Amino acid sequence: MADLKFQRNFGIAAHIDAGKTTTTERILRYTGMIHKIGEVHDGAATTDWMEQEKERGITITSAAVSCKWNFPTVKGKATAGTKEYAFNIIDTPGHVDFTVEVERSMRVLDGLIALFSAVDGVEPQSETVWRQANRYHVPRIGFVNKMDRAGADFLNVVKQVREMLGSKAVPLQIPIGAEDSFKGVVDLIKMKGIIWHAETEGMTFDEIDIPEDLLEEAKQLRAELVEAVAEYDDHLMEKFFDNPDTISEDEIHAAIRKATIDLSIVPMMCGSSFKNKGVQTALDAVCRYLPSPVDIEAVKGTDPDTGAELLRKPDPKEPFAALAFKIMTDPFVGRLAFFRCYSGHLDAGSYVLNVRSGKKERISRIMKMFANKQNPVDFIEAGDIGAAVGFKEIKTGDTLCDEDHPITLENMFIPEPVIAIAIEPKTQADVDKMGMAIAKLVEEDPTLRVNTDEDTGQTILRGMGELHLEIILDRMRREFKVEVNQGAPQVAYKEAFSKTIEHREVLKKQTGGRGKFADIMFEIGPADAEWLKENEGKHFQFVNDLFGGSIPKEFIPAINKGFETSMTTGVLAGYPMESMKIRVFDGSYHDVDSDSMSFELCAKSGFREAGRKAKPVLLEPIMKVEVLTPDQYMGDVTGDLNRRRGMLEGMDSRNNLQVIKAKVPLSEMFGYVTQLRSLSSGRATSTMEFSHYTPAPNNIAEEVIAKQKGKLNVES
Repeated sequence: MADLKFQRNFGIAAHIDAGKTTTTERILRYTGMIHKIGEVHDGAATTDWMEQEKERGITITSAAVSCKWNFPTVKGKATAGTKEYAFNIIDTPGHVDFTVEVERSMRVLDGLIALFSAVDGVEPQSETVWRQANRYHVPRIGFVNKMDRAGADFLNVVKQVREMLGSKAVPLQIPIGAEDSFKGVVDLIKMKGIIWHAETEGMTFDEIDIPEDLLEEAKQLRAELVEAVAEYDDHLMEKFFDNPDTISEDEIHAAIRKATIDLSIVPMMCGSSFKNKGVQTALDAVCRYLPSPVDIEAVKGTDPDTGAELLRKPDPKEPFAALAFKIMTDPFVGRLAFFRCYSGHLDAGSYVLNVRSGKKERISRIMKMFANKQNPVDFIEAGDIGAAVGFKEIKTGDTLCDEDHPITLENMFIPEPVIAIAIEPKTQADVDKMGMAIAKLVEEDPTLRVNTDEDTGQTILRGMGELHLEIILDRMRREFKVEVNQGAPQVAYKEAFSKTIEHREVLKKQTGGRGKFADIMFEIGPADAEWLKENEGKHFQFVNDLFGGSIPKEFIPAINKGFETSMTTGVLAGYPMESMKIRVFDGSYHDVDSDSMSFELCAKSGFREAGRKAKPVLLEPIMKVEVLTPDQYMGDVTGDLNRRRGMLEGMDSRNNLQVIKAKVPLSEMFGYVTQLRSLSSGRATSTMEFSHYTPAPNNIAEEVIAKQKGKLNVES
């Protein structure tokens, strides 16, 4: 049984193009899992295995890999005291459209390497990743990559992490040389320089004395480092004030570890993954400073029956508890459920309880994942990450646990989709395939939502951004061989009456034998505001003011039904009615020819006739929009919202960002996410939710009606 102290579950997260996948590739090479380094730009990286990833050179799904690393070593060579550490690494995407991949990875990881580009520093998506890590209290190490690029500045990035992310970033190294001449780093704890050998792909290195020109800076930064961590150890504090030189390396390491796990500091390191420099030291730092499953307190959950809080320690002897954080479909193995085991022991072929569904699931096989390859294992224990095969229904965020000891673990945060498109199958053969494809994709991706628009009958896909939906459609074509047409989504307009009128409708049909006869006098108009308040969620107000038996009681439900069913198609352009009031006060009937059907048909034709005179208006949906933007883009963003017929409602500031609140018609919001990104160089974000319906301006209404009807003459 493996010792959990030597287990690390960590992720690599950052902005687009900071070098996450390249770094993962190097880690796999150094740990001997691959024998040839694959590059992202060649489409050969191990963790980017999807066709779309290879083509575009971006990561779309988070990939899990497992490997082993020897630590501590002397100059890269193992000694008697070297231990083998087991790593579970998750490489995550950088694009905001796939943010859920980062989100769910964070939920199950114990630590994180946050990458930054030495040239670009802290970018918008770095901020998002940081917020996600804060949400799940994930300890992290900062690694400043691309030190070999023109314009690289390590200490500037450290300063940005402090200012923009509000974290106490503490450098553990400083670079020797910069840009083209970047050779190695000065280790501020050892106070030695490290120069990596290019011929061994950086597997071995030399230790040198600190270059003269860096000595002063190194001493100053070392003093700052010791001061930053001394707060975590009183003994260190005393030594620091007496004689800082007496502080040993191990004491500093222990204090950094404590402070990192406590989330109070972020150790910063630098290197160039592409040039094979610095990744090895970063792996040592993972072993040194990031927590093992044992260091993290027991995971909290609730009892599904009583709601009481339960704890599960990271111990194989505890009852089994795990969280499924991702579902993937493999063409050969079928559906895989990735899960993090928090406590207990699970053998392949045994049963677990899915708390959400309340059903037992058989886990026929357990796999250790290596990107898209599976290595079967016989069992899995606390602290490990694996994938299960052979289950019936497990969804993202489900808790799997021991049947006798049920527990519900905290689920993850799933962001709301912001953009939608309408799709339809190209041919009849695609109809069934499309349904299956969508069902599988929705199961894999919790941010993808599908619904059928009742008003237009279209299948609407909702996702996190245009890139996200583009990739989903691409996957439908390739993986599921479904051809679809996509179009702009339709806005669901509604109609309403603006005045109340009286009307008499008579239905007479005589075709020999029994005819049809009905006669209704009624009032039609908008529903009363008071009534709408009292009857929330209802839209049809029916008042029966008949007396003296002018229309028999048994025909009243038919009249009610006739008017109510007419509401689904309005008189202007066939959109549904928002609300309506009908007051029936008189009428007449025929002993033989009148029946329920006659009165229902009479109500329907009465609605058509009278509706045209009750001044119908077109209503459009208004969205509540919130934009977070840095100050410098404020004017552009507000100007753009005004152009979209937006009503600005207020502004306030939040963490150096301006928050703009506005109400904007939905019809003007298509393509907004893309436009906002280009206005703000990708730094502003927006959220949008439905607010209410309001009458559309005349010019817009005329356009929509003409479109709907071809050309329509509305009687005034």
